[in-house]
Amino acid sequence: MLDERDKVIIEMLTKDARTPFTEIAKVLGISETAVRKRVKALEEAGVIKQYTVVIDPSKLGYNLVSLTGVDTLPERIFEVANKLKEFDFVRRVYLTSGDHMIMTEVWAKNGEDLSDIISNKIGKIEGVTKVCPAIILEKFK
Repeated sequence: MLDERDKVIIEMLTKDARTPFTEIAKVLGISETAVRKRVKALEEAGVIKQYTVVIDPSKLGYNLVSLTGVDTLPERIFEVANKLKEFDFVRRVYLTSGDHMIMTEVWAKNGEDLSDIISNKIGKIEGVTKVCPAIILEKFK
């Protein structure tokens, strides 16, 4: 069971995974050692699964980011999802219950690149029945 201190730790690390434990300790009014033990316990419990870096795709030359829905033949959904994971331009893959069976985050250099990805790569995977890209215009959070 998480207490308020654990929730503050999670919130601070979510905003910046490199937040020093000394800074968290000051906010919570506890020792750095206590913070370290709490973080370790959160990791061991699977609450904190990994630490990651948030990258600005445009700084790497990817000027289009698309949330792309992919529909498949029902018996091929896992096969298609696993194939999508292999592509470098696919940054995230989710099985969903919404409008599409699979949702992906696709990074493309430009419109031509995105069109090629949709038509000649994702669209050509055996079992894919529909590909629906939605270009992200602006990210607020």
